[in-house]
This record gives sequence, C-alpha cells and structure tokens, in this order.
Amino acid sequence: MATVTQMKCACEPCLCIVDLEKAIQKDGKHYCSEACANGHESGAGCGHSGCGCNS
Repeated sequence: MATVTQMKCACEPCLCIVDLEKAIQKDGKHYCSEACANGHESGAGCGHSGCGCNS
C-alpha cells in the first residue's frame, strides 16, 4: 500500500504540489504557502515560479 506524501495545494487556482510534512495546514487542508492558506487576503500569490494563483 502506497503512502501519500505529496498532494496539490488546497487553493483551487494554485498549481503547486506540496510535501505533506512541510505544508501549512489549515481547516484540515494542506497549502503551499501562508498566502494560499489565508485565501490571498493581501492579494499576493504564493510566489512559486510558474504559479499565478492570487484570487
């Protein structure tokens, strides 16, 4: 049986894959950055190259 160690960031438009050990957890979901975890309230994206998420 395989163990899942990575998954897509829970932020819908975000393209990042996060390592579950390093992910920011909020409300039972895993995010790649504080910006994603906070719903981009400051308007900033996650800052990872090639990803344009910022709702």
